[in-house]
Amino acid sequence: MNKKAIFITIGLMTLALVGLIVLQVNWIIWSLKLNEEQFDRNVYSALNKVADRLQAKENDEALNYINGFEATYLDQQIKDLMSDPSALINVEMIGDLNATKNEFTLPDNKFSKLLMAENNCSCSKCQFERWFKYNRIVNNNRLRSSYPLAERIELPTLDRILKEELKNAGINIAYNYGVFEMARKNLIITDNHYVVAANSHNQNSFQAGGEDHLKKSKYQVMLFGLGDKAAGSLMIFFPGIVNAIWSGIWNTVLASCLFTLIILSGFIYTIWVIFKQKQVSEMKNDFINNMTHEFKTPLATISLAVDSINNPVILNNPDKVKRFANIIKQENTRMNGQVEKVLQMAIIDKNDFNLNFTNIDLHDIIEKAVDNIILQIEKKEGEIHTNLKATNHFISGDQTHISNIIYNLLDNANKYSNEKPEIVITTQDVPDGIEIIVKDNGIGISKEAKKHIFDKFYRVHTGNLHDVKGFGLGLSYVKTMTQAHNGKIDVVSELGKGSSFIIVLPTKQS
Repeated sequence: MNKKAIFITIGLMTLALVGLIVLQVNWIIWSLKLNEEQFDRNVYSALNKVADRLQAKENDEALNYINGFEATYLDQQIKDLMSDPSALINVEMIGDLNATKNEFTLPDNKFSKLLMAENNCSCSKCQFERWFKYNRIVNNNRLRSSYPLAERIELPTLDRILKEELKNAGINIAYNYGVFEMARKNLIITDNHYVVAANSHNQNSFQAGGEDHLKKSKYQVMLFGLGDKAAGSLMIFFPGIVNAIWSGIWNTVLASCLFTLIILSGFIYTIWVIFKQKQVSEMKNDFINNMTHEFKTPLATISLAVDSINNPVILNNPDKVKRFANIIKQENTRMNGQVEKVLQMAIIDKNDFNLNFTNIDLHDIIEKAVDNIILQIEKKEGEIHTNLKATNHFISGDQTHISNIIYNLLDNANKYSNEKPEIVITTQDVPDGIEIIVKDNGIGISKEAKKHIFDKFYRVHTGNLHDVKGFGLGLSYVKTMTQAHNGKIDVVSELGKGSSFIIVLPTKQS
């Protein structure tokens, strides 16, 4: 995939992800708005029912008074009406009165409905009785409206009714409430306590906190309304209103965030895979180029040696034929070694390999590996030293793979040294194992390269050092085989100051 296709793909995926997040945010905002509106409706409904119940309680008290103490007076008024309708001239009339027809019409409101519920008979006597009671209730309310509001409200009753109505409305969160009196222009009750002056008749004075929150609260309803006027208002404030509004959608929001996070993770992972595949593709291209070069050189050498042998002059010289035959054999061996490396990594990738664990002498393997590579190091005027300090140098391992691990590390140290390599291989005892350190004075490894040096096909950039050959498989093989032996590998390096590869192998396999 080329860069243009990658950027187009990432751009489209980003646009889709941003669009999804915007939709989710808009949905959450819309849901919060609906919850808030529903919460407001429930609160106002509860407060209006509280106000109605307080008014109904006052009306019931007035009606009970009339029914209990004015029965005689009421009967006398009815008798007077029957004998002389003009006897009602001095009675303050609130309903419409047609005395000649003995008709009494009441306004359609909660007071008249209260009386109709008590007695809905349509005879003249009952109509007058309802009309008379209606006037007495309204006059009683007018009289009461001149009383201080604190005297019209019983605290236990208000507190009980408010709790009941809020519970019925499904509101179960903490709240503060208060009653504001229009005449005083101030709160007279807060949270089941009177807020009054010190010289008030109520000695249980109390200064409540949070009055500003109550006065600024949007949840307010009128109390004891008479016409277009009211004696006061009931206010309520919810400190935890935000949690209440969010409570209905928390699960959905969390699920939405979770799935959005999953999509985002998938998006990031996809981008990572795209760039990783691009990197792998580049490394594979480098591998193919290197492999072509590694095969092309020995093939060219073999071809040249064959042509030389076919030369009549050379054919008559057995020494030269032998020399060119050795060259062909060496280059063939070299090609076989390269092919073996590739096949070996293919087997490792499939995990299709078996280790033949035996008791091996690690120092003996190291010395043989040093003997095999010392000529290459001396060719570059370098030196290799061993510092074999481990006392317990026998381990359980596969001799072939352990030998390859040591040789690959030494070969790597030699290849990545500019000139006159100085290599030191050290062993020392560690708990339940042996530590091997291969140190060189080469070009070193950058922090970024250290993250990838054990990746297959990865090769460290060598700057001006152009004679480093290989497929980028050596260190990948070393790490795989080390881990197959239940060991650990690490690298300590600094650019320009060389590298140290540290391997820890257990003495016994569990």
